[in-house]
Amino acid sequence: MYWQNTPRQCRRTYRGDVDNRKEVREFLVSRRAKISPEQAGLPAGGNRRVPGLRRSEVAALADVSIEYYSKLERGTLAGVSAGVLDAVARALQLDDAERAHLFDLARAADGTSALIRPRRRSKANQWTPHRSLQWTLDAVTAGPAFVRNGRMDLLAANRLARAFYSEVCATPQRPPNLARFQFLDSASHRFYPDWDLLADVCVAILRTEAGRNPHDKELHDLVGELSTRSDEFRTRWGAHDVRHHGTGSKTFHHPVVGDLTLAYEGLEMAAEPGLTLTIYTAEPGSPSEEGLRLLASWAASQESDSATRQLSG
Repeated sequence: MYWQNTPRQCRRTYRGDVDNRKEVREFLVSRRAKISPEQAGLPAGGNRRVPGLRRSEVAALADVSIEYYSKLERGTLAGVSAGVLDAVARALQLDDAERAHLFDLARAADGTSALIRPRRRSKANQWTPHRSLQWTLDAVTAGPAFVRNGRMDLLAANRLARAFYSEVCATPQRPPNLARFQFLDSASHRFYPDWDLLADVCVAILRTEAGRNPHDKELHDLVGELSTRSDEFRTRWGAHDVRHHGTGSKTFHHPVVGDLTLAYEGLEMAAEPGLTLTIYTAEPGSPSEEGLRLLASWAASQESDSATRQLSG
């Protein structure tokens, strides 16, 4: 396993629960640094020693005292009311994902995150899809369909998704993990033509999951491993960016069928808290649709060849 090769000091850093106060402090400081006085409707002034807004300016915009906001930025969110959190979110011009992350951090500070956001606690390598879920995935034949968790583990897939992520699934580690592929496998730079953009997205998903599920040891271990082995990951993790990842489009370069531009929809699974079902589709009549048909044909032939070898063996 990758984890067995990581330095002992890094394991200590990420073992156990996330340091909530540190997470709060770094998140609020990073968001404050992103807002210019002009964006906040304030005079720029001079002699600014730090980027973005001053604490006093955020406090005034949120209608709280400087002392109170400074306490929040030192990491003390326990007991803070929803009204104050909303005011801070408005002052910092947080988007929906950032606002949700702030509330997740507050729930973690209160010790109520597990009650408000129930998460699947079983280990990924012990989870198997129930039959009807696999039937549902297999019923999707025109595009890759798969289930992942917030750690980016691929937990279940249809035939086309297994073919689509053939390089990801080639790893001996189970379940395959999209974040490890992104940052630790050189093949990802070919598979993702927009590598930098998708690397940002990948880390933002993991950072969002860390806020929602701060007691996930497997996630802590994954972050420790990637931080140790990838400078690209470590830099992005330190940016504290978060995002909701529900719909959009991506470009890929598949080793068998070449370039694909695919739209995606991510659906939160009510019966499986913490899991997302994602389906990729191509624009009707596009070269990418033809590419998916070719990929489906290739996947069927691969399975047929495998079955033939098993019978002959």
